[in-house]
Amino acid sequence: MITIKTEEEIKTLHEGGRRLAAILNELARRAVPGVSSTELDKIGQELAEQNGDKPAFLGYRPKGVKIPYPASVCISINDEVVHGIPSDEKILQEGDVVAIDMGLIHGGLITDSAVTVVVGKGDEAAQKLIKATKGALEAGIKAIRPGGHVGDIGAAIEKYVEPYGFGQAEGLAGHGVGYKVHEDPFVPNNGKKGEGELLKPGMVIAIEPMLNEGTGKVTFDRDGYTVRTKDGKRSAHFEHTIAITKSGYLVLTR
Repeated sequence: MITIKTEEEIKTLHEGGRRLAAILNELARRAVPGVSSTELDKIGQELAEQNGDKPAFLGYRPKGVKIPYPASVCISINDEVVHGIPSDEKILQEGDVVAIDMGLIHGGLITDSAVTVVVGKGDEAAQKLIKATKGALEAGIKAIRPGGHVGDIGAAIEKYVEPYGFGQAEGLAGHGVGYKVHEDPFVPNNGKKGEGELLKPGMVIAIEPMLNEGTGKVTFDRDGYTVRTKDGKRSAHFEHTIAITKSGYLVLTR
């Protein structure tokens, strides 16, 4: 069921989104050679709790998964598309492509956002992948309007990505958010204008394109969370939480 948030709830989500953006900026800054993904996860949790907030992913258990998610931040490296579990053994190396995805509970409401960075300088191909994925997110956001449809978002993302030749991670998409980590509607990164759920003021959604250097085909690790590119090529992920307003939209996690 799609939920409609009140103006007061959107104000709370906006403040939570601002705090989450600050945490992600700090984690991106700290993603340097020699740092483990566990260290980044610990920093993310500490920064959230310093302000009286809680990580939304820690202990979250999606339907069909045997164990709750064991960390505060999803850190996905190179061929890991999303939901990578932090580990002491995962030490960031020069040139790694690292997606940092976190949800934050502030005032009882949840925002969700992700950024991708290159560790160190990186190569030209990595920079192109990241630029395209970030641009795809912005294209999807610009397609939002009250009275429009979810398909408008997917169509805009698909059109933007096509000239780059990157694969879109199959079966993965954005979603509603706010009261829970995942709510309706399903927000795919492809589609047709005018199709899908109607976009109404008060809806809060997370848009999150995931682009692969190779094909869009993915595989799931035995841990039940980590999604990888099937061909082993690198992937990038960007995400914002957005509120639909009477006049357009408000990016809550900018």
